[in-house]
Order: sequence, then structure tokens, then C-alpha cells
Amino acid sequence: MEMNSNHVNTTQNQVEFDPENKPPPQPPPEVRKRFVIHAEKDSFDFAAHRQIKKPTNTLESTGHLIKGCLGGGIMGIHEAYMKSGLWTSLIFTVIFGFYIAYCVHILIKSAQTLYRRLHITELSYPDLAEASLEVGPFPSLRKYSKWFRYAVDVVICIDLFGACCVYQIIIAKTIKEVVEDTQEEGDLNRLRLYVLTLLLPVMLLCMITTLKYLAPFSLIADVFIVTCVIATVVYGLQSAPPISSVPAWKDAMGFFEFCGIVIFSMEGIGVSLPIENNMKDPTQFPKVLSYGMTIVVLFLILVGFFGYWGFGEQSISPVTLNFPNAIFPTILKCLMGIMIFITFALNFWAPFNLVWYYMAKKHDTSNHWIWERVYRAIFVVVITAIAIAFPNIGNLMGLLGAFCLSNMGFIFPAVIELLVIWESPGLGRGRWRLWKNLLVILAGVLLFVAGTYSNVKGLIVNL
Repeated sequence: MEMNSNHVNTTQNQVEFDPENKPPPQPPPEVRKRFVIHAEKDSFDFAAHRQIKKPTNTLESTGHLIKGCLGGGIMGIHEAYMKSGLWTSLIFTVIFGFYIAYCVHILIKSAQTLYRRLHITELSYPDLAEASLEVGPFPSLRKYSKWFRYAVDVVICIDLFGACCVYQIIIAKTIKEVVEDTQEEGDLNRLRLYVLTLLLPVMLLCMITTLKYLAPFSLIADVFIVTCVIATVVYGLQSAPPISSVPAWKDAMGFFEFCGIVIFSMEGIGVSLPIENNMKDPTQFPKVLSYGMTIVVLFLILVGFFGYWGFGEQSISPVTLNFPNAIFPTILKCLMGIMIFITFALNFWAPFNLVWYYMAKKHDTSNHWIWERVYRAIFVVVITAIAIAFPNIGNLMGLLGAFCLSNMGFIFPAVIELLVIWESPGLGRGRWRLWKNLLVILAGVLLFVAGTYSNVKGLIVNL
């Protein structure tokens, strides 16, 4: 089955213009096109059949993966370390790095297996979910393939709209500290007021419907993120107490809050397939994954470890608010606030395009211009309302990581791989592939339940 050119162009544009945030899934086609399995002997070189105007090499793809994984989450990873303990957090950051990389690997491997079986050149994440169930080994479940697709769509939208809430709180806290010249957390009601004042500017920003005006700011934001990583290490070491005085472990509740935040901060499952779809040699993706995740984990460790060690139990998010009130740190805080404000629109663009695809069908095409902007305004109001109700960056990131990314990053990839390999190559001796994926799913369910509970509890406490 040949994928249409619009699908290819959309995927390519996602990687070029929206690398800072996870790109949106592709909407389902107007007319249902059933996936058809071809004979195993009928070999198909999906890489050779791809028609990409600007394919990326291994180095470029690695850069896209790093930018896709590192977003606003890195600005609050030190708070996750504070919740769990210094050395426990360090060890589990590395463990989660391997775990997430493995789940991305099995997702990509499953996709490439289906490329060969279905004679297609690329799939988005929702495409892959639908195809894996539609041509899977269980005929009675095939009628639910569209629902599997919609489940992926919904989780991705919740994740990205939720990230917009986090960004709005980060911007508000940055403005509050610069205006009031204080690093104290202060009254949450005052912070809520700052979030509310951002409603109109953010709404106007989100009325921009094309990314070409915003794309350059994504690259500038990457430079500021690297600068913030270096500044965190430098300023953290200046005020760091003896490392033996920093708790290595705290409690189970804090640990599960940490798990949600660290998953939110490094999860790259949403960008993995678009990046692979745009590669000149997609067989090199394992190298891209290993190089990219190594750098992502390193950056998170630097900010988390030195941020918590240096700024201690009174540290706040975003990490820039812990920097001294000198000229350079103040300028850096302001510039980061501006960059996060711009990237808010990038992050909003991705899920809204998916939602608008479905909503547009309910309105006459002659009224699409006004209705699109009405819905954009409504979504910005809802995002602002959530940010006002729950102005706790750490717990909000933790909830998104536990609720959304445990499903999208762990459970769904394991289910998809089981559907793809069930009959060929099979479950292996002693059904080891089945037990391996059940273990991945079990870990995802544990993180989903415990992480969601602990972070919801934290949000409620701070109401």
C-alpha cells in the first residue's frame, strides 16, 4: 500500500519545524484504507521506496531526537531529585534512560517489520497502533483497531496540552520572580494571578496558524537550554554543601513522583517515528537512539544532580529561579521566559492540529477560518484554567509522565510488539518474548497507577 504524498510532507515538516516538542500524530484518512499483508517471499525494501525531498543523516537525526526529548521538563528535573533523594535519583535516571530507549527501539522495530509486511514506506504512531491490531493475530480484536488509534491520539493530545500548562506556569513564575525580585515561592494565589495575566498574550500567540514564523525560535531555545545546563552546574557548585549531607533516599511517595517527572523530561516516543520516517538510512536508527539518549540522560543528570545538590531542599522550579540575582542570571531568566513563551505556540500547534482535523468536519468550510480561531481561544482558556487551578510544576509534570507517557512510552509499544511478532517470528523458546513484554507492560502499569496517585495527591495538597 502506497502512502500519499501529503502524509510524507506532513511528517517531514514536523521534524523540520517542530523539533523542540513531540510532533502530532497523523490524522486518519478520509476513506478507510485497509492494511494488506503481503507474502513473506515478496520482499520489500521500504527504505529504497521512500521518496523524501530532504532526508536526514545520522548526525542530523540524532540532533532532532535530542531536541524532541529535551523540552521544558529539564527545567524542573532538579525538583524530582529533591523528592526522591540524590543518589537514588541519579541511578534511576540512568535506568529509565535505558528503559525508555528500549521501548522506543521495539516501537521502531515493530514499525519496520510492518513496512515490509504491508509494503508501505512509513507509519505515524497512531497508524502503527491501528495497523498492528488490524492485521494482528487475533481476528476478534481487529474491529477495535480504530479505537486503538484513537487511544494513542487522545494520550498524545493530553500529554502535549498538559505540557502547555507546565510552560505557562514556568513563564508566570519567571515573570513573578523578576518583577518581585524574590526567590521565595510565596502565595500561590499571587502566582495564579500572574498565570491569568498571561491569558491574552498566549491567546494572541496561539492565533498564529503557521510554524514558519516560529521555527527559528526553536533553535535559539536549544542554545538557551544548553546555557542553562552549564549555568546550573556552575551556580550549583558555588553553593553546594558537603555531598554527604544530601539525602540519598527519601520515601516511596517521593520516588514515584520522581518517576513521573523524569519520564516526562526524557520521553521521546512521540518524535521517534517521524525522525525514522525522514532518515536517509533508517537502519541506522539504533545508533541515533543510543547517541541521542546518552546526551539526553547526561543533560538531565547535570541539571538534576547539581541543581538539587547546589540549591538544596528550598530549590524551586524552573531551575533558573534558583540562580543568583546578578545581571547575567537575570538576563538569562528573562530570555528563557521569552523562549518558553514562543515554544508554547510550537507545543500548542501539534495537538491542536489533530483536534481541529476532527472538529473541522462539523462546520462548513466557508466558516473554518473563524471556527478554528474560536476553538484555539477555547483551548487556551482551558489550559490557563488548569494552570491556575494546579500551579505546581513538579507534580503536573509528574502526572503527565505517569498518566500519559507510561501508556504511550511503555505499555503501547509492548502491546504493539506482541501483536507484530506473535505469529512471526513467534514468542520464542519458553515464550520469552511474551514474558519480556508482559514485564514491560507491568512496569508501565505500576508507574501509571503509583505515579498518577502520588502526583494527583501532590496537586490536591497544593490547591
